[in-house]
Amino acid sequence: MSAPSQAGAAAQELAARLGPDWIATSGPAYEAARRIWNGAVHTRPALVVRARTQEDVQAAVLAARRHELPLSVRGGGHDISGRGLRQDGLVIDLTGMRRVVVDPAGRVATAGGGTTAAGLLAALAPHGLAAVTGTVGSVGVTGLTLVGGYGPLTGRHGLALDNVLGAEVVLADGRVVTADAEHEPELFWALRGGGGNFGVVTSVRLRAHPLARLLAGVVAYPGAQAATVLDLLGGVLAAAPDSLTVPSAFLAGPDGSPALFLMPVWSGDPAAGERHFDALRRLGTPVLTEVLALSPEELLHRNDAWGAVTGLHFTARSRSVAALTPHVVEALTGAARGITGPMSGVLLHHFHGAATRVPVESTAFGLRQRHLMVEIVAGWEAGDAAPHRAWAESVADSLAPDALPGGYPGMLDPAQRAEVAHSYGPNTARLLAAKARFDPDGVFTATALPPVPGREPWTR
Repeated sequence: MSAPSQAGAAAQELAARLGPDWIATSGPAYEAARRIWNGAVHTRPALVVRARTQEDVQAAVLAARRHELPLSVRGGGHDISGRGLRQDGLVIDLTGMRRVVVDPAGRVATAGGGTTAAGLLAALAPHGLAAVTGTVGSVGVTGLTLVGGYGPLTGRHGLALDNVLGAEVVLADGRVVTADAEHEPELFWALRGGGGNFGVVTSVRLRAHPLARLLAGVVAYPGAQAATVLDLLGGVLAAAPDSLTVPSAFLAGPDGSPALFLMPVWSGDPAAGERHFDALRRLGTPVLTEVLALSPEELLHRNDAWGAVTGLHFTARSRSVAALTPHVVEALTGAARGITGPMSGVLLHHFHGAATRVPVESTAFGLRQRHLMVEIVAGWEAGDAAPHRAWAESVADSLAPDALPGGYPGMLDPAQRAEVAHSYGPNTARLLAAKARFDPDGVFTATALPPVPGREPWTR
C-alpha cells in the first residue's frame, strides 16, 4: 500500500473511533498543529490526531504502527529541529491535554502531556507553590523536563528532570504503564534525560516547592566591557550559593549593538539577594540595572517575546563549557561582535548547586559537573538563511576546543553525530539498553540517541 493510502486508511480508522473532529489532514486545525515556534520547519505530516485522553493516544500509536506510518508527538512545539512533526507521518498532538492537578499538602503537581510551563505555574501560584521550569512560558513541560530543563531554579532545586516523581506512558505496543521509583524503575530512569524516546508521556508528576516570590534582575553592560565583566563573573559563578542562579546572554542592547545581559534570580532571603545583585553591578559600569520582586509566573512571562510562536526562522547550536576561561571569553565576545540580527543571541545557562549533587548515574542526564550550557540561537524573518546558519556554526566551532564532551541533548540535531555520541556520558550503554527493551523497533524518535554499533542510529 502506498504512503498516501496508508495515511488515508489510518485517518479513516481513527475518525471512526475518535470522531472526525479530532483527526486533521488539512484545514485550520491541521495548520495550527503544524505551526510551531520555529518557522524554518516546513514539515507536512500526513495526519494529526488531536488527543484528549490517554485512550486517544493509545489508539493513535496502534494505528500508526498498524499502517506503518512514522510517528511523532507534539507538545509545546519548541524543539528547534521540529521533531514533533514527521514528514508524511502521524502526529499525536497533546495540546488538548493540559489539565494540571495540584496536591498542595503533598506539594505535587500532575500535568497533562501538553501542559506549558506557563500553565503549570499558573495552577501552582494560588497555593504559594512553584515548579522547576525553563525560561519561556510557552515551552511544553514534558518535552523540556524529559531532556533536562535548565532554568532559574537550577541551583536551588536542580534540573526540571530532577523533580520528576513519576509519569504515565503509552508504550509502542499500546500498553499504558506507570513509571516511577517503584513501577518500571528502569523506564523511570531512562525518561529523566533520555527524552521522549520510549513512549508517549501523557502525564507527569512533578515536585512543587514553596515559593511565592523571588528577586530577579537585569544588569546590562556594553559590549566594550564584556570581556572584563566575564572575567570577573567567572569568580561570582564559582562562589554562587544555591539560591543564586545567574543566566547571562549577549543580545542586542538598547542602542541596537550587542550588549552583555546578566539576569540573576535569587530564591532565598530577599535581603541577602540584594547583596549578591550589588556584586554583579560592580563588575563594570552598567548601562541598565533593574531588580524586581516577582512571582515565578511573572518572571516566566518576562521572556514571552522570545517564546511566542511568531513564525520567525531559527537555527541553533549548543556547547557546554566548564568555566569562563580566557579562550571562552574571547570566543563569546567574538560571537557577540558577529551577531546577525536582533533575534539572534548567545545565552549562557548556569548549572551549579543542587543540580551538581545528583549522582550522574541516578538519571540518564550525563553531565553533572559545574558548567555553562551555551545556547547559540540565530533568528531571522525571511530571506537568505546562510549567514545566520554560518554564524551559529562558527560560534560553536570557536567554543569547541574548550567544550565538554557531547552536548545538551535537547538542542542536538541528529546530524551532529560526534556530539550525540558523547551526550549521555557514562549513561550511554544503559540508556541504549533501555531503548532496546522498551522500544526495540524505534517507533519513537525524539531527542537524538547515540548510535548502536552495527545498526542505524536511533533517529528519524
